Amino acid sequence: MQDVKHQTVQLLKSIETGDPTPARIIHESHYVQHNLSVCDGLQGFVDALKALPKNSAKVDTVRVFQDADFVFTHTNYNFFGPKIGFDVFRFEDGNIVEHWDNLQATPAKPNPSGHTMIDGPTEVRDCDKTQANKELVRSFVHDIFIKGHMDRLAEYFDGEHYIQHNPHIGDHLWGLRTALKTMSQAGIQILYERVHQVLGEGNFVLVISEGWLGAQHSCFYDLFRVQAGKIAEHWDVIESIAPVAEHKNNNGKFGF
Repeated sequence: MQDVKHQTVQLLKSIETGDPTPARIIHESHYVQHNLSVCDGLQGFVDALKALPKNSAKVDTVRVFQDADFVFTHTNYNFFGPKIGFDVFRFEDGNIVEHWDNLQATPAKPNPSGHTMIDGPTEVRDCDKTQANKELVRSFVHDIFIKGHMDRLAEYFDGEHYIQHNPHIGDHLWGLRTALKTMSQAGIQILYERVHQVLGEGNFVLVISEGWLGAQHSCFYDLFRVQAGKIAEHWDVIESIAPVAEHKNNNGKFGF
């Protein structure tokens, strides 16, 4: 398990170092790319790196997890500018054969509670509770974000003990309620329409969803930390989905 995690982190670091060796883990002839701004296949990955200004990239992977054939990471990037990103890689017979990601520009300052989009705990715990935690978080996203049952919000948390890393929202449930109310008053609606994937390892669960942020067709990557059967912490990255005419591959943003 640790081997593919390490290889994945080294692959991401090679974006910064320029070392071609870690890229050998990518399947030479069968690599499906879901980043819509990158061409398909191994050559698309290579060409994207070549387009970077020399010595401009920085990569610091803060969290790495594995769920069966998937490895998913949470990374602090400078990749055509400072960004926070989630990457998901699917392995087959020891090689990476598919990649998804979501990137968001790094905010200039911490959120109202002083948290960044990347700080906080990194240690995986409670591996025996992975499936239960995935089911809890899937239910939360379905009930609250898709169905809008805000009256059930408190059921998923241990009182007000909730740490928030979204750049616009403060800690605790009142921070979430306040932010949603403020956005609604400003005419900005967050609409989750479909959950495409739920991945987890121990106390960390990543949910990949599709929906709308205002008028923007968007992809939502939400990472949750679960503690004692309740949601304790949340990180996210939101990226607008480009129009089809701008896509450099035909694989779609999701396709799990």
